[in-house]
Amino acid sequence: MNAIDWSNLSFGYMKTDYNVRSYYKDGKWSTPAETTSESIDIHMAATCLHYGQEAFEGLKAFRGKDGKIRIFRMHDNALRMQSSCHGIMMAELPVEVFEETVLKAVKLNERFVPPYGSGASLYIRPLLIGLGAQVGVKPANEYLFLVFVTPVGPYFKEGFKPTPVAILRGFDRAAPLGTGTIKIGGNYAASLVAGNKAHEMGYSAVLYLDAKEKKYLDECGPANFFGIKNNTYITPLSSSILPSITNKSLMQLAEDMGMKVERRQVPEEELATFEEAGQVGTAAVISPILRVDDIDENKSYVISKDGNAGPVSTRLYNKLKGIQQGDEPDTHGWVTILE
Repeated sequence: MNAIDWSNLSFGYMKTDYNVRSYYKDGKWSTPAETTSESIDIHMAATCLHYGQEAFEGLKAFRGKDGKIRIFRMHDNALRMQSSCHGIMMAELPVEVFEETVLKAVKLNERFVPPYGSGASLYIRPLLIGLGAQVGVKPANEYLFLVFVTPVGPYFKEGFKPTPVAILRGFDRAAPLGTGTIKIGGNYAASLVAGNKAHEMGYSAVLYLDAKEKKYLDECGPANFFGIKNNTYITPLSSSILPSITNKSLMQLAEDMGMKVERRQVPEEELATFEEAGQVGTAAVISPILRVDDIDENKSYVISKDGNAGPVSTRLYNKLKGIQQGDEPDTHGWVTILE
């Protein structure tokens, strides 16, 4: 393998040695087995291609100063994938199969886990798809679960630096009682046009408003939103937001730091009162927000007055990164250390 420039990795795909797969057939899941193939052989009438029976997860592994490899909140990702299975009627993937497959994939590709201090990590992508051939709209009877891994750098090239986001009222990511709360490809397909438009205008992401009333903050495309004011961590409560495991972690850490945590409807006008705000997810952890521009209403809410990340966001970011990399104590049992 050519030497990898760990400190200059993009957030993209790099071929690694193995991926690991388990098949669901005749009511049971097969023992996870590795392969070197990067291809999937699927029937042209597979439900994943026609009816969107597809779910995925994203989590990371980190190499610590002690050389040990730590996987962050794997159990929570397994439970969230089960929620996605229920949401689009796929065979439920047992937590044990999820975890066994993830651990095997990381272990087999151990040489791709970036070194401590490089700023890079090993991104883990579990994927579940309907394989059974169907022409009628109904669930498949066969499924494939696979896990591949790839070393990645920061999701946003700016790193931990505030970026502007835009409210584009002409677009919705997910309906209130639709599939917004589960992690399936269709939600991301629905965000591509608005996301591309925002990027062309110089914004890092779209901050969606609720689809029903266009009054309340929902989420930032691929990430949850949070705001900080009066020693309180505030994040939107909505029936169309994906429950981010990173956001859940930050809420707990904010509480640990003596902050209040509120999960509630957040009206757009409240943006004017936040001392700090950010978008959170596995890929970026926290991407601080510089300002929010409501394009159609010609309004702008400046969050970061000096162009830097705020003190609370910085503390939360450093604390979470510290736990992930083994520099801070894992008091909540979030980390799985590879044996």
